[in-house]
Amino acid sequence: MHALRALENEVTRRALICGISGQDGAYLAQLLLRRGYAVFGTSRDCGNNTFMGLQRLGVKDQVALSSMQTTDFRSVLSVLEEVAPDEIYNLSGQSSVALSFDQPLETFSSITAGTVNLLECIRHLGRPIRFYNAASSEMFGDTGAHKADVHTAFRPMSPYATAKAASFWAVDTYRRAYGLFACSGILFNHESPLRPSRFVTMKVAAAAARIRAGSQEKLTLGNLAIVRDWGWAPEYVEAMWLMLQQDVPGDYVVATGHSCSLEDFVRESFAHFGLDWRDHVHIERKLFRASEIGHSGGDPGETEKKLKWAAQTRMPDVARLMAESLAIQPAKPPRAGS
Repeated sequence: MHALRALENEVTRRALICGISGQDGAYLAQLLLRRGYAVFGTSRDCGNNTFMGLQRLGVKDQVALSSMQTTDFRSVLSVLEEVAPDEIYNLSGQSSVALSFDQPLETFSSITAGTVNLLECIRHLGRPIRFYNAASSEMFGDTGAHKADVHTAFRPMSPYATAKAASFWAVDTYRRAYGLFACSGILFNHESPLRPSRFVTMKVAAAAARIRAGSQEKLTLGNLAIVRDWGWAPEYVEAMWLMLQQDVPGDYVVATGHSCSLEDFVRESFAHFGLDWRDHVHIERKLFRASEIGHSGGDPGETEKKLKWAAQTRMPDVARLMAESLAIQPAKPPRAGS
């Protein structure tokens, strides 16, 4: 916690990233460091966390890390008093939609109770802390042909989405009732090479790279007809930061505005390696989810206008960039006589 004490007189802004070990936390830390912030980060158990994302971006040694459990009020309050942040980015909580069906109470607790604890601590401290909350496009449910904006009604279809919706309204309540500078970013799908393997985009990109390198495996997937708005994570963390630089707090939809199917993503990923995905993918009906969102699309128009931010990278380039990061050189045959 004291690793950045020497920088305190040189840096005017301090940021605390809750849940810094994930994809967004790593890219956000990198962005804030480049902007001259003193960056502090938390995870449930720092001692057992490798913080691979921070390591891959080469910024781990520039971040002061500590353990914090957002569902424990005293834990949160202790860290906030120690760090004295100007900005807090809440990226913590159980992040798997599928797992939320198996662990609904853990999901609700880590997302909803965790968010309320952070808001309560900010209110208790009475400091002008600016707060960002990671909401989710999952809150909208199936948008059909409609592109959801910040005024679109929520129709959550999973415990994860329901918990995110509850945390969204908690932020709204604290902003209105107590005058906190609190924002929710409703981010649609955003990917990068830092995605864990449990995410389908990484599963696809990694399998395509292995097959190109000589693996004889078959990639097993579920419903390829699902449609998502896929963006590039390093761009989306900039939108998070911009939300806290506004004069007035608000909520924003962050998306590319262009949706495509999972089949399109698979096709682009395999095509990058000169492969036809149909030769290497097996569709398993058992992997189809009964409550799967069929179509998800976002309208970032209001965000683009207010934040002067727009996504630059769309799905084909997202797939290409992920594939390039995972490219494995095919094994060379042994030379004659060796």
